[in-house]
Formats: sequence, C-alpha cells, structure tokens
Amino acid sequence: MTFNEYQAKAMTFLNNKLSKEDVLINGVMGLCGESGEVIDIVKKHHAQGHELDKEKIIEELGDVCWYIAEIAYVLDVKLEDVFEGNIEKFSKRYKNGFTKEESINRK
Repeated sequence: MTFNEYQAKAMTFLNNKLSKEDVLINGVMGLCGESGEVIDIVKKHHAQGHELDKEKIIEELGDVCWYIAEIAYVLDVKLEDVFEGNIEKFSKRYKNGFTKEESINRK
C-alpha cells in the first residue's frame, strides 16, 4: 500500500459531520494524544522497569499515522508530498547523512 492509498482508505473513517476546521483541530489534538501514548510506553520502560511493549508502540504509531493523514487531508495535501518534502529538507540539512556539526549549525 502506498502512502496515498493509506490516506484515502484512512479517510473513509473520518467523521463527515465535522467542519473542515473541526477536522483540523481533531487531527492536531489526536496527534498530540497518540504521541503522548507512545511517550508513556517508553517512559514506563525507561523509568519504571516495564518491558518495552513493542506491539503497543506499533499500534499507537498506527494511530499517529491516521491523525497525520487526517491533518494532511484537511490541508488538501497528499501524504507522499509531505514525506517527500521532509526528505528534501533533511537532504539539504545533512548533505552526507547526519553529523553532529551540521545538527548544531543547521539552517
């Protein structure tokens, strides 16, 4: 499945009773909430001695993806364009892959 196919399928689960602004707000709040759930799993592993629950992280990452797709959808942008733009940004920032120096002196 391509990123754009994922986005199209994921948006079949969108609440079509929401306004465009409400979809954007829901997407941003959902993204923050699901990211927080990933953080909580890692925190419990790192600071509380829990086993790292990889399956739960994968599940939450799926939810993060859904909200990213929702935000991109309401902005009328395809996921592939978002991802390609991100790679272009990092390619300019780190010409030959990550270096500490380029990270410190990034533009």
